Amino acid sequence: MANIPVGVQLYTLRDLTAKDFSGTLEKVAAIGYAGVELAGTGGLSAADLKKLLERLKLRACGAHVGLGELEGSFDKTADYYSEAGVKTIIMPWLPADQRTGTDFWKTLGKKLNDIGAKLRARGITLAYHNHDFEFAKTDGQYGLDILFASAEPQNLKMELDVFWAQYAGENPATYAAKYKGRLPLLHMKDMTSDGQKHFAPVGTGLVNIAEIVKIAPSLDVQWFVVEQDDCYGASPLDAIRTSLENLRKLGVV
Repeated sequence: MANIPVGVQLYTLRDLTAKDFSGTLEKVAAIGYAGVELAGTGGLSAADLKKLLERLKLRACGAHVGLGELEGSFDKTADYYSEAGVKTIIMPWLPADQRTGTDFWKTLGKKLNDIGAKLRARGITLAYHNHDFEFAKTDGQYGLDILFASAEPQNLKMELDVFWAQYAGENPATYAAKYKGRLPLLHMKDMTSDGQKHFAPVGTGLVNIAEIVKIAPSLDVQWFVVEQDDCYGASPLDAIRTSLENLRKLGVV
C-alpha cells in the first residue's frame, strides 16, 4: 500500500469556492480528503484560514502562488502562508511569452533558487508545477530539466503533473523517477482514452495511475494531489470523489 495522503487542488472546485469557500472545504473533508492545495484563500485572514483547516481536520499540502506575487510582495506572501500553516508554495504557471530558450529556463531556475532559499529560511519549501510546454526541447533538453538543473535541490522541488507529462509524450512514472527525493508532490490527473486528451477523474483514463502509485513511495513522494482542470459540465465534487475512490482501490491510504 502507498501510505501517502491525498489532497485536492482547489482549482478543481474554483466555481464552488468562489461562492462558498468554507462550505466547499467542508464537502472536501466529508468526501475523505486529507488535505487541500490552495488556489486562492477565500478572502480569509491567515489566522481564520488556519482555524478553518484545523476545524475540518484538513492539512494544507501546499498553495499555488504566482511568480509576480513571490517577487513583488515576498515578505507579505511568506508571512501569510507561514501563519496559515502552509509548508509548501508552488509556482503554477508561466505566461506564453515567457517560455522560450535555454537562457530563459536557466535564468528562471536561478531566480527560483534564490526565492526558494529565502522561503526555506522561513521553513517553507518552494516547488514548481509543470504543464506540457516545459517539455518542449531547447538545445536538446527539456525546458523543465534545464530549469531544475539551474537550481539547488534543497531550494526548488518539483510538483510533477502526471497528466501533462503524459500529454507531452513522457511516461509519468519513468520521468518522476529522475527526480527521486525532489518530488514531494504529485499531481494526480487522468486523460480520456478517446483520443481527445481531455481531463478525467483519476483511474478512469489512460494514464497508468497504478504504476505511479507503486513507484511513489520509493521516490519519497509526500502527497498525492488530485486535480481536474475541467469537468466539462459534470459535478467537480463527483469527479474528486471518484478520483479518491479509485486511488483507494489501488491501495492508497
